[in-house]
Amino acid sequence: MRDAEQTIGNLIDKQGVSFISSLDDEGFPNMKAMLPPRKRDGIKTFYFTTNTSSMRVKQFHSNPKACIYFCDKRFFRGVMLKGTMEVLEDAASKEMIWQEGDTMYYSKGVTDPDYCVLKFIAQTGRYYANFSSENFMIEFPFEQIL
Repeated sequence: MRDAEQTIGNLIDKQGVSFISSLDDEGFPNMKAMLPPRKRDGIKTFYFTTNTSSMRVKQFHSNPKACIYFCDKRFFRGVMLKGTMEVLEDAASKEMIWQEGDTMYYSKGVTDPDYCVLKFIAQTGRYYANFSSENFMIEFPFEQIL
């Protein structure tokens, strides 16, 4: 992969669904389909919306280890990113990714107490394409594992 950040970023930006994994109280992974991230900074930081009252938020409060996955089913390729998930409930974070129409999910608007932001910070990844895969580290600047 010549430009991993661009290749993976393009794959992510074209997906209508993302998958988020948390760990339950027994240490088992729990996967959930979500809307795509509202914002991303490269392939290091991702921001998602969710309900503060959700099971996922409870799990991330207990254990921040997380995984996100994006799949391009048309070309049978995907990327898994492992890292940590932070639950943000401050006004600035909520306003940063709020979009018109979100009142459909959060009737009280951007200040709805059941609206929060999930901030995922990637540490490592695995990219799948052409029936092969490769691991990579995510750092600033982006570095490939040799």
